[in-house]
This record gives sequence, structure tokens and C-alpha cells, in this order.
Amino acid sequence: MKNKSETKAVSRRKLLKGGAIAAGATAASTLAAPAAIGQAPLVVKMQTSWPASDIWMDFARQYVERVEKMSGGRLKVDLLPAGAVVAAFQVLDAVNDGVLDAAHTVPVYWYGKHKAASLFGTGPVFGGSANTMLAWFYAGGGKELYAELTQQILGLNVYGFYGFPMPAQPFGWFKEPVSKVSDLQGFKYRTVGLAADLMQRLGMSVAQLPGGEIVPAMERGVIDAFEFNNPSSDMRFGAQDVAKNYMLSSYHQASESFEFLFNKDFFDDLPDDLSAILQYGVEAVSTSNTALALDNYSSDLQKLQSEHGVTVHRTSKEILDAELKAWDELIPTLEEDAYMKKVLDSQRAWVERVVFYELMNSPDYALAYNHYFPGKLKL
Repeated sequence: MKNKSETKAVSRRKLLKGGAIAAGATAASTLAAPAAIGQAPLVVKMQTSWPASDIWMDFARQYVERVEKMSGGRLKVDLLPAGAVVAAFQVLDAVNDGVLDAAHTVPVYWYGKHKAASLFGTGPVFGGSANTMLAWFYAGGGKELYAELTQQILGLNVYGFYGFPMPAQPFGWFKEPVSKVSDLQGFKYRTVGLAADLMQRLGMSVAQLPGGEIVPAMERGVIDAFEFNNPSSDMRFGAQDVAKNYMLSSYHQASESFEFLFNKDFFDDLPDDLSAILQYGVEAVSTSNTALALDNYSSDLQKLQSEHGVTVHRTSKEILDAELKAWDELIPTLEEDAYMKKVLDSQRAWVERVVFYELMNSPDYALAYNHYFPGKLKL
């Protein structure tokens, strides 16, 4: 005998799919009139983890545009910024509970439930970029390991899909430039996830804050250095108003992608074509997000320098080496958990094979850049 929730799910699925069939039959009997005529669109209540003004809301809007167009108007996404329903770090719980149908976020924001969340984008960097690790998710076993974590270990009523391989995140914003590990001692630094454990090993104390709280915390002295993600987001929330030294390049979060969460019951109740649009729309928007990011991140980096007096530095090799050594110390503690060891073993095997090809095959792009734009790149 089905329980009430199962009966409700089956009934709703029949209603949705039956409506789609009926619409198709009506269309056939009226000279192929559009199936959407006379049907109210199915509303997907989706909240992000980003402030309304953040460029990542623009990325989410690109997803909404594609989903609505591909569905022919049968899906309508009600896109909301962080705080509209729940706080930025609470969207997973809201999707799990059915308060939200969907969310646009990053898995590190629910790191508090299980540290393994950070392995899906903000874990150790064995040499692979975000492109490498997004490929691992879809072709290297990552998707299955993610489902094991969310549905089996944590018992969550969600599906998650990944899109937009992010450029490596900068080391961050400092009031004075830093070049040695000794320069970092005692800093109060904002980051999230396993990066917090990593930076503590470099001698900093860490506060884990959502993006919208960073500048106020800097102004109050709660933190005195921070990272968020990229030049555009950082500029939009006013990073340049509280610090003038921007350190690019770091291994603390160098392989992250967006996470698109869906309530499992909601997703399973959809007609197959609509659930496919929501799922594969994530892959479609990954390309447009990448183009928008490269355009805006690069131009906003120039604006930070030319209009806001920001000095851009590349993080020193000493600090980068220290980050790798800190990962070396941290990894064995993570592998005490059998599931986390399984994920890390999978990632290492993928990176060892795939990145060998990537690095052996890639020409020296810096050599070509210096050839055509001599003197600009200072490494």
C-alpha cells in the first residue's frame, strides 16, 4: 500500500503528464495550435545564494531564459535572490523540505552538513582546473558519488547538477600586499569550506561568511582580509572600498562549479521533457555563463585598476607552495572518513590520467601572449 506522500506524488505526476497528453491531443484536433495555449505555466520557485546585484544573479537569469524558451512557456522560473525566502547558506535545506523547488548555489555552502560537500569543487587541487573537475563529475564518477552523499549518506530529498567551471578564485583582498607566509600570521580572513581549514594551517583565523556580509565585516574589523570569487562580484559588493591590494591565483578554490539543486519530488513529478529541460539546461547555460564571465571578469579587473586605484598582484610562489603543503597535511585527516577517501581516490585517478593529456597537449599560452603583448604579463 502506498503511503500518503507516495500517493500525492503519483497523483501529481499523473496530473502533469496527463495535462501534457491532453494538450497534445487538443493541439492535434485544432490544426496543431500551440500546446501552451490555455495552460498556465508550471512555476519553479528557485532561490539563489547571491545578492540581487551580483553577477551570479545574471548567470542564473541566463539559465531561466533558456529553460523558459526551451519549454515553450510551459515552465516559468520565479528567480529570487538570497534572503528572499531563506538565507544564502540555507537553500539546500529549503529545497530538501520543499519550501523551494530549486536553488542556484555552490556545494561548499552546505559544508557544515558533511565536509565532503567541499570536495565537489573546493577540495584539494591535484593539478586539475574547474574544467577538469566538471568533466570528472559527468564522466569520471563524480555524479554517482555526489548522489551517494546527498541521497544515501545524508538522506536528502534532492537532485543536483553542475555547470559553469569557474576560473580559479583569487587569494583575495588585503590592505597591504603579502608575499611570504610569515605575512599572513594572525590575519582574520574570510573564506568557506575546506579552504577555512587550509588557511588556518597557513596561520590565519577564519570567518565563514556569505558574500553580502563580507564588506560590512571588513568595515567593523571582524575580518582584515578576504576572498569571495572573481573581479566582477568583488567589485559589485564594494571590495575595492575596503582594500586596495588584490592577490590573484590560489589553490584554495581552483576547481569549483555552480550547483543547481532541485527538490526530488518536484522534479520526479514533472513530465519527462520538462525535467530534461531543467537538467540539460544546466549544461547549456554553462557555455553562456563562461562567455559572460570571461567578458565581465576581465573588463572589471581593468576597471578596478584604472578607476578604483587597486593594485593587482600575482600570489607568490612561496604562498602557493605553502598551500599545497597545507593540503598535504589536510588530506590524510579527510581520508579518515571512508567516503571522503573514496571521492579523493576517484579524483586523483581522474586527474592523473586526464591532466597528463591536458598538460602534454597544451602549448605554452603565456609564451604566445608575451609574444604578441610583450611586457604586460608579469609572472
